[in-house]
Amino acid sequence: MVFPLEAFDAEAMAAMIAEWATVESPSYDASAVNAMMNLAETTMRERGAAVERISVGSATGDVLKAGFRWGNPGPGILVLGHLDTVHLAGTIAGPLPVRRDGDRLYGPGVLDMKGGMVLAIHALDAVIEDRGKLNLPVTFLFISDEEIGSPATRALIEHEAKASKYVLVPEPGRHHALVTGRHAVLRYKLHLYGKPAHAARPGGAGRSAISAMARLIQEVEGYSDQDNEVSYRVGIVEGGTFVNVVATECHAEVLCVAPSDQAFENIQRRMEGLRSPDPEVRLEVEPGPVRPLFQAHEGTQDLFGVAERVATEIGLDLEMGQFGGGSDGNFTGALGVPTLDGLGPTGDGVHTKHEYIEISSLVPRGRLLAGLMAALSERNR
Repeated sequence: MVFPLEAFDAEAMAAMIAEWATVESPSYDASAVNAMMNLAETTMRERGAAVERISVGSATGDVLKAGFRWGNPGPGILVLGHLDTVHLAGTIAGPLPVRRDGDRLYGPGVLDMKGGMVLAIHALDAVIEDRGKLNLPVTFLFISDEEIGSPATRALIEHEAKASKYVLVPEPGRHHALVTGRHAVLRYKLHLYGKPAHAARPGGAGRSAISAMARLIQEVEGYSDQDNEVSYRVGIVEGGTFVNVVATECHAEVLCVAPSDQAFENIQRRMEGLRSPDPEVRLEVEPGPVRPLFQAHEGTQDLFGVAERVATEIGLDLEMGQFGGGSDGNFTGALGVPTLDGLGPTGDGVHTKHEYIEISSLVPRGRLLAGLMAALSERNR
């Protein structure tokens, strides 16, 4: 079904996205994330959803589950997205204020991915306005720790996915493609332990963990193969106490991306086999959260076919593809549950201080999501 242009109000959607972006919600600040969840909870209750707040531990914010069943007992559509961001508190007062410049709406998390969840809410609004209900349940799952690998929520995500017929993920959209696969993502922490000494003493007995880490980072990032989309990136480094003390500890976090099973295995082997560049500096390699490889399977290809037909009817030419940049869709797709990702608005600057959405993408993407929900509902008649 094609939803008319007038079923969507780009200005109303943009205003709601801007409101959500003003509630800063960095992943590591549980109280800030919960403030965002409070706003989302109010939004979903206003629409008549059955709402459940789920605690996943004190280190992260709650998960919000909001469902519409309409008397349907069976599995339905899971709309999966996150409300945590990589932007620290104070970002809107500093480098990335919420502001509009022509077709661009800037702000922390507007694209990744508060904008996508707002878009999905408005898409469901349009379907309910037109039909009153769907022929299968719709559940929204708002995740609180996606940007740090979803360590506390993976089990919950997988549980909800297994109970669903389809998973729709309104992560940032691509202009000419929908995401039917995601590269795997592996995280590691590297810990180096050296020997103390006064830094001003030449030829001292100390062994600097920082110096060893500098060499180790060069080795690890050198494993990257950009032509084949395999990457090793060090994003956080911490070490040392005083500049006049040889650093006895240094710690780093590594993000690795694997587009295939073979690349995944190679990364695991290389990272587990790392050795300290200085035999007198001890190295520990700590594995972190993993997003499994999500490759298009029959169910996802079928789901894309439905979306492609809807897209064509509204004038969008979208292909399918596997891309980097992990999401919670990795978990659901890897389980074999039909999963379609990248359904959100388009824009640029994800994880930077110039993140923005293209307001002109809100209506066509909203029509696509609403049409997809309606088409899936028709299949369940």
